[in-house]
Amino acid sequence: MSELPVLERELPADRPADPKSTAVAGQWRLIWLRFKRHRLALWSGAIVLLIYFVAVFSDFIAPTTAGYYNADYTYAPPQRIRLWGEDADGQRHLLFVYGYEASVDPIALTRTYEINEDEVIGIGFFVRGEPYRFWGLFPTDIHLFGPTEAGQPFYLFGADRLGRDVFSRTVHGTRVSMSIGLIGVAISLALGILLGGVSGLAGGWLDEVIQRVIEFLKSIPTIPLWMGLAAAIPLNIHPLIVYFWITVILSLIGWTDIARIVRGRFLALKTEDFVTAARLDGCGQQRIIWRHMVPSFMSHLIASTTLAIPAMILAETALSFLGIGLRPPVVSWGVLLKEAQSILAVANAPWLFLPGLAVIVAVLALNFLGDGLRDASDPYGN
Repeated sequence: MSELPVLERELPADRPADPKSTAVAGQWRLIWLRFKRHRLALWSGAIVLLIYFVAVFSDFIAPTTAGYYNADYTYAPPQRIRLWGEDADGQRHLLFVYGYEASVDPIALTRTYEINEDEVIGIGFFVRGEPYRFWGLFPTDIHLFGPTEAGQPFYLFGADRLGRDVFSRTVHGTRVSMSIGLIGVAISLALGILLGGVSGLAGGWLDEVIQRVIEFLKSIPTIPLWMGLAAAIPLNIHPLIVYFWITVILSLIGWTDIARIVRGRFLALKTEDFVTAARLDGCGQQRIIWRHMVPSFMSHLIASTTLAIPAMILAETALSFLGIGLRPPVVSWGVLLKEAQSILAVANAPWLFLPGLAVIVAVLALNFLGDGLRDASDPYGN
């Protein structure tokens, strides 16, 4: 009897497979291994998680509540954090900011601020400040950081026309702006999978109707469509209802791209053997879609969803900036940027544009994360 080939002697059949070997790795493990090599996407994912952490705990992280104001510090400039300072009582602080010295022009009636280096305002952690209800449930006044003495001026991003802290309002706006993108994409994903799946599987006149509806929605100019739908929202309804309707509006516009992707995948998969076997086994249409077909390209859906969230965030920001989206007292990044529309703000208070920096960071991080997920979803690619 001839000897076994070397390869068979080195890898006998009874040897257990190495779970770390990519030769026997499952789809999700291959995706993760490829995603880890995309350093930019990995760091972007960490930033996205941090942003959503801020959104969940925004009441605790922000130094003040969203509605707190001090009319003595209207349009106060940003304060720079410094290291190692001693206040008037001789107490030393690791982190501190200098106070303001304000003066009012008697002719122009404008207020100007100078740095007062004699006033040292210490920064502490887990300090007491403005009372709030954590997640709307638990009353407390503990904030992650802020001035060691309540009532002292503390404006890292400056103040607006009412003396409200722009940094705190930016932190509070994270919850609305990031959640509206997440919820809106979830609704769009459900609509896209359902309608795209029906279009790809059923074909015929139903496919024609769905595709013509998609083409009609994509042919309408975006801003006039937003304005028309937003104008249908009454001005006197509760802000939470406005938030709900804005989310629905963005979802009704954003499902078309996902539906096209799903339709193309279903057209490619509906003739595969496993789909034919499921149909012969008596599975219904919904079970074939959700149990057999969708899991086979779930990685592509995850990548598409991640890339769709920035579009939702930018859409909400644009709507609120134009005054046809969310309105005060709701705090979002778009609502905050609307404060910077006046010439006075551009000339005298450019720090009112700082909430736009949060939009840029969030959108870039989500885009880089989506690019990494899209590349990793094809682990056998180059």
